[in-house]
Amino acid sequence: MASKPPSLSLKDASERELQKVFNQFDADADGKISPAELSGVLSATGSASSPADVRRAMEDIDADKDGFISRAEFAAFCRSDSSSSSAEAEIRDAFDLYDRDKDGLISAEELHLVLNRLNARCSRQDCARMIQSVDKDGDGKGQLRGVQEDDVGFGSW
Repeated sequence: MASKPPSLSLKDASERELQKVFNQFDADADGKISPAELSGVLSATGSASSPADVRRAMEDIDADKDGFISRAEFAAFCRSDSSSSSAEAEIRDAFDLYDRDKDGLISAEELHLVLNRLNARCSRQDCARMIQSVDKDGDGKGQLRGVQEDDVGFGSW
């Protein structure tokens, strides 16, 4: 039986799950996320982020202001409490990264494409099973409403 995937916010993620996500950002495996690495992940997922956007994100997450996001800073950010409207906006933004054709749905193909860009090793069948876990109407696609109700995130599988 497949287990439920971790939440999008990673608030309740295990240390292993957080490390897995952190490693996707930390391309050179030096134990910290540079602005270039953050920008690279955002670009790979199709998020149009300006240098100013990346700088603001770094300023928000980099608590010790050394110019990098440490594993501890990353974990603190992922586990931080957000206001309801902020959390909803984050979920919408994350959903939009996967919804490549902007039809309001995430297909297994879209999920597979984005996860492969992030170097996640998921087969098309794996992606189809992930979508099936949030597919509320049986059309083979995940809808934002279904994702929010289940608090399911695709980015950390």
